[in-house]
Amino acid sequence: MFFSNKLKNISNLKHCFFSRKNGVSEGIYNSLNCGLGSKDNKKNVIQNINIVCKKLNCKKKTIITLNQVHSNKVVYFNNREKVKDKMIGDAIVTKLKNIGIAVLTADCIPILFCDPKKKIIACVHAGWKGALNGIIKNTVEKFLELNSNEKDLVAAIGPCISHQHYEVDHNFYKKFLTQSKNNEQFFVILNDKKYLFNIRSFINAKLIELGVKNIDHIKMDTFSDGENFFSYRRSKKDNNKDYGRCISVIIMIK
Repeated sequence: MFFSNKLKNISNLKHCFFSRKNGVSEGIYNSLNCGLGSKDNKKNVIQNINIVCKKLNCKKKTIITLNQVHSNKVVYFNNREKVKDKMIGDAIVTKLKNIGIAVLTADCIPILFCDPKKKIIACVHAGWKGALNGIIKNTVEKFLELNSNEKDLVAAIGPCISHQHYEVDHNFYKKFLTQSKNNEQFFVILNDKKYLFNIRSFINAKLIELGVKNIDHIKMDTFSDGENFFSYRRSKKDNNKDYGRCISVIIMIK
């Protein structure tokens, strides 16, 4: 379990970037796999999510996740009766109290947001596609639509794959430079075909560009730290047929 010091200082707020530890799943899903979209035993995944609820002292079935599709779509969740519905998107924003909102990751970046003045929270699943296509911008804009001020936002960027292990090809590199030549700063050029991408720095820069200055980082590498985290890229390297997902949750309790 990992926490943002900046979010911990906000009253009536709970959050956690959960590791893969202390669950019931076995094998490649050992042990706190919360990905219902994985090929893990569904009963184990549900039990793992219930363990998360217990750790956060919230009721079962009150943690909302999305059907994540690497998009730029933000879901505004404002109806408790839709807790059981599976919504499609890669970010959730809510004003509701005592409802946990969460994202699942295995190398991509989980970002937890809070506006302590307006009592609004958000969680974001930021893979490269969503980050490039505006998931961060769309999330911040949803806060502004709800009368937040970007200067009041606190953003915690959780564990993700480090640039040392995020090798990409020229087509990937070109997509980012087509958007902006300034994006070159987020790549280490190995040769004319291979690059290393720093997704954490890219997202940090996007937040600053959008006026969000109160940013916290949990700088842990999901690829190299197999004891604590699931990793899509590590699972491919190890020739595993699937992989688990870590969960990151935020709840406003009053």
